[in-house]
Order: sequence, then C-alpha cells, then structure tokens
Amino acid sequence: MSLQERVYSVLIVSASERFRDSLRPLLPEAGYAPVITVTSVGAAERVRSERDFDFVFINSPLPDDAGIRFAVDCCRTGGTVAVLFAAAALYDQVRAKVTERGVFVLPRPIPRDAILRGLNWMTAARERLRSYEKKAQPIEEKMEEIRLVNRAKWLLITELKMSEDDAHHYITRRAMDQCVPKRAVAEEIIKLYS
Repeated sequence: MSLQERVYSVLIVSASERFRDSLRPLLPEAGYAPVITVTSVGAAERVRSERDFDFVFINSPLPDDAGIRFAVDCCRTGGTVAVLFAAAALYDQVRAKVTERGVFVLPRPIPRDAILRGLNWMTAARERLRSYEKKAQPIEEKMEEIRLVNRAKWLLITELKMSEDDAHHYITRRAMDQCVPKRAVAEEIIKLYS
C-alpha cells in the first residue's frame, strides 16, 4: 500500500476550540480518518482504551493535566506517534522531558506550514514503526509457538511419564507425520490433557 493510499487515525486532545478548528482542515478525510477530538486527558485516556491511533496531537496544558505523561504513554505502546504543542516559553523544558521517549514537541504559536512539515515527520515515523511491527510479529508468533510446545512437552512428561527428549521427539515426529506445524500438535496435546 502506498503512502497516498494510507489512512491514519487521529486523536486531537485540546481544550481550545480554536486550536481544534485550525488543525482539522490540515487533516483531510481522504488521508486521516477517523479524527476524534476530546478536551481533556481523562477523555483521551478513555478513548484510547477503546482503540489505537496512528497520530495523537496534544495541545498542552489541558484542564486536568499538562498532557506530558499521556504523550509518553501514547508512544510507549504500539505504533502511535504523538506530538505535544507547548507554549514557546516552555518548549525547551518540555522537549527535554519527552524527546528521548519518542514524543515530538512543537512550540505554540506555530505557523500552518510548520504543522504540515510536522505531519510529514509524523508520517515518516509511523511508517518506520509499522515496518518494525511487521518484523516483530513473526518473532512474537515464534515465541508463542515455543511456549505452547514447552507446555505440551510438560504435559507429556507429567501425564505420560516421558522424558523431555522423548516428548520433544514425539511432538516433532507427529507434526512431520501429519504435515502440520508443531504448534498445532502442541495445541492438540494441551486440549487433550488440560
């Protein structure tokens, strides 16, 4: 899928209606959907608990919090790219707190063209994260298979009094004989003896 075909989900967290109204036109529906807006960190956390977002825009401060911890939390999990808009006087202080945790920081007020450049950076960061997610998924699947096979071996050891080597060979041979992955054999064994 090319960048022109991608659609990014967006969460805007801002108490300022003016900020929300100025950001919305920069996020056309063809490339950004859904675009959800909330006015507090508490509301943002509730929305984020229901779904993941590609981009999160936080206009700090908010009525219930500065939004710094929320921005860091967004970047900690999944492939979310967060940008925190801070008052120009606080920019260096906020940037020092969050940059090493992956949060982009932009000073307010900010010209429209700078926001557009920021969107380009965010897109590049999101796509890089997406490539890492693709690489990590097979590793996680392999780890899950290893856990299942180990659990099945343990059941064979305890239930059928096999040695660990015999249990391993049993699972491997059965997978080869049935032309199925070891994971499928392990799942059968777990289902049978659990």
